[in-house]
Parts: sequence; C-alpha cells; structure tokens
Amino acid sequence: MDKRLLIKAIIAKLTTVHQTAVDAAQRAYDTATDEENEAENKYDTLGLEASYLAYGQSKRVLECEADLIKFKKLKEINFSSKMPIAIGALVCVEDEQSRVQWFFLSSVAGGLNVSFNQKEITLITPSAPMGKALLTGIVNDEVDVKIGDENRLYQIVSVY
Repeated sequence: MDKRLLIKAIIAKLTTVHQTAVDAAQRAYDTATDEENEAENKYDTLGLEASYLAYGQSKRVLECEADLIKFKKLKEINFSSKMPIAIGALVCVEDEQSRVQWFFLSSVAGGLNVSFNQKEITLITPSAPMGKALLTGIVNDEVDVKIGDENRLYQIVSVY
C-alpha cells in the first residue's frame, strides 16, 4: 500500500472537513448578524441562539485547522513487521469472526474515516480504546479491546 498517497488522501479529507466547518461558521455568523434576527421582545431569542451557534462553529473551525496543521507535520514512517506500532502506523487487524479493519494511528482527528484503495480506513488516537491496545504492538500480536460492556479480541495482521 502506498502510504504517501494515503497520507495525501487524509490531508484532503481533513481539508474538506475544515472547509465545511468554515462554511458552517460563516452561515451561523450571517444568521447571527442578520437585521431580521434582532430581538423584538425579551422572548425572541433567535439572534442570541444564532450567536451561540456562531461562536461554537468558530471554535470548530479552529479545531479543524489545528488538526490539519498537526497532521501535515506527521513524519512518514514505513513500519516493518518487527517495529512497534506508533503514531503514523497504518494497521490491519482481524477479529474473531475474520472481519478485517484498517486503522491509521494519528495524534488528531480520531474517528475520521477515509476511503482509500477500496478500503475504509479509520483514524484513531492513542487515547481511544483501540489506539491504546494497538500502541507498541507488532504483527501477529493479539490485542483485547473493551468496547462498551464487551471485550473483543483482534490479531494484528499487518503494519505499514
């Protein structure tokens, strides 16, 4: 798998997420500052609600921008089967029912899904249960992950 192309695809997805946040923040700002949304009485709170939304959306823009900047600084490391998993690793795992999942260990944007080479790759952070379990593992290790009330066993199939 060409990891360099995957990283470019992740950056493109993070850029799209950032732009979507910028657009949403602009719409919220426009709504909050629209003359038609000025309060006509003390019970008319549309303008106030819109300003809270605009504030929240602007914070989201900053978070997305920070994620994008931090991810772009990620050093590309090509992992071997003997190297312990760390930030920047692309990991393939298989569960007890032989279902395969792909994860990219990242310091940001946990939960982001990226389609690449007909595979769905999920970014996970070391603070996520799967991220904690995979961190420092190597190929052929089995990891036990508690998800909700149940434990699931996965085998590390490959690392890139």
